[in-house]
Amino acid sequence: MRRSLFGRTWPNAIAAVLIVFFIFPVYWMIATSFKKDQDISSKTPVFIPFNGTLEHYTTATGVEKFWEYVTNSVVVTVAAVLLSLVIATMASFAIARMRFRGRKAFVLVVMMAQMAPWEVMTIAVYLISRDNDMLNSLVPLTLFYMMMVLPFTIWTLRGFIAAVPKELEESAMVDGCTRTQAFVKVIFPLLAPGLMSTSLFGFITAWNEFPLVLTLNKEQGKTLPLWLSSFKTAFGNDWGATMAASTMFALPVLILFIFLQRKAVGGLTDGAVKG
Repeated sequence: MRRSLFGRTWPNAIAAVLIVFFIFPVYWMIATSFKKDQDISSKTPVFIPFNGTLEHYTTATGVEKFWEYVTNSVVVTVAAVLLSLVIATMASFAIARMRFRGRKAFVLVVMMAQMAPWEVMTIAVYLISRDNDMLNSLVPLTLFYMMMVLPFTIWTLRGFIAAVPKELEESAMVDGCTRTQAFVKVIFPLLAPGLMSTSLFGFITAWNEFPLVLTLNKEQGKTLPLWLSSFKTAFGNDWGATMAASTMFALPVLILFIFLQRKAVGGLTDGAVKG
């Protein structure tokens, strides 16, 4: 009995320690965003801001062109995710259902692209954007973010499509559907978990990207990651405003993850092992 109790206790204790370890930085960020300046700079840590303030949130949202940053981030992120889903759906269907010359090579290229560090492409993207007069524009950002998430999206959706029995598609075609209609009416509705998981991944990737937008859009077309780096004064960093901005920046991702949590997690595992 004691061994059984011990066997249940120590995994739970380790899990509790890990939960605290990962949650505490998030809590500290949120708590700091409500602290007064003297509490932030105090040598004695203030864990609970009883006399909190919303001043830092006012400072963060009062930055010039704040709503332009928000609009640019939303437009670029949503456009990149939608483009990647459209292209990846067609590409993954071709990989999973069709047999063509170069199919295995194409799958290998997709896997290599997924593992490649995209930072090495920054200089090439900058030169292409400069030569085509697209600096300070949302177009190259959208296209590059789409390319960043496209390999993962193709690979994940391929697993979902391969898991759908071919007989369902063939039955729809026997009943008079074309191949396109069979895909839309039979396969596509079954891809919802995969679409949600890849959408979440693409949203987080595009929403958080910083080096490329810093390189391409120094005057116009700035996004929220640049807004996060703007809270500096003559005396150093304004940590209260930085934490308030970071809290607001993380909030959309948190809400989206909570909303899609069950299907997103299932989609990541199912799409990775099936097919």
